[in-house]
Amino acid sequence: MRQLLLLPLLAGLAACQSSRPEPVAPALPAQPELAVPAGAQSLTISASPEQVRAALVESAQQRGTPVVQQDANMVVIERKMTGANPALDAEFGASDNGDRVIRVRVRFTGQPCSTLAVQDLAVINNARTALEQSFVLPGNANTMDSLKGLKSRAEKTSGCPAV
Repeated sequence: MRQLLLLPLLAGLAACQSSRPEPVAPALPAQPELAVPAGAQSLTISASPEQVRAALVESAQQRGTPVVQQDANMVVIERKMTGANPALDAEFGASDNGDRVIRVRVRFTGQPCSTLAVQDLAVINNARTALEQSFVLPGNANTMDSLKGLKSRAEKTSGCPAV
C-alpha cells in the first residue's frame, strides 16, 4: 500500500519540478542611443562595441596618436598640429596661446554583431588653456576612409558576418 501512495507522490513531484522556468541569463547592460549630428559620419560595424573600442585604441597606439579619453562607448583621440597653417589660421583664427589639435571623437553603441559608430571632428585652438576654442569640422572623404578602416579592423576579429 505504501508503494502505491509513494508512486503518485513522486510523479507529482517530478511534474512540479519539470514545469519550473529555466533561469534566464542576465541581460547585458543597456546601450545608449546615439544621434548623428550634422557634419558627423556614421556606419554600422559587424562587431561588438567592445571590439570596436579595442580596434580603435589599438590603431591609435600603432600610429602614435594619443588616446585622450576612453570610455565603454566612446574614444577620443587627438593629433597635435605642428608648424604654421595659414589656412586654419584664416578659417579659425590663430592658435597663439597653446597647441592646435585635431580631435576625433568616435561614439559607438550596439550589440555583439551590430554596432553603430558615429565619428565627429573638431579643430581645437589653444588646447588645454583658458583660451581654448573648439570648431566642429564637417566630415570628408578622408575621414570617412578612416571610419571605414576602423570597420575593417573590427570586423576582421569579430567572427560576425560582414554587412
